[in-house]
Amino acid sequence: MEEYICPHCQNPIYDDDALLCHFCGESLHRPGKGFLSNIKYSEHRVIWFFLLFFALLGFILVRIF
Repeated sequence: MEEYICPHCQNPIYDDDALLCHFCGESLHRPGKGFLSNIKYSEHRVIWFFLLFFALLGFILVRIF
């Protein structure tokens, strides 16, 4: 378990999954662990890759059907 210090009240948070401070209720500014939050906090190249991939896939599907 990792200790994280709240940026607002400076109290330690020992919960690895907490997104809000247990003491003051403010955001800890940590990304979630889901797929969408990984994309949100990743490099922009990954986002552009997915957009280009889905655009090409859509174009190919429209041309086939």
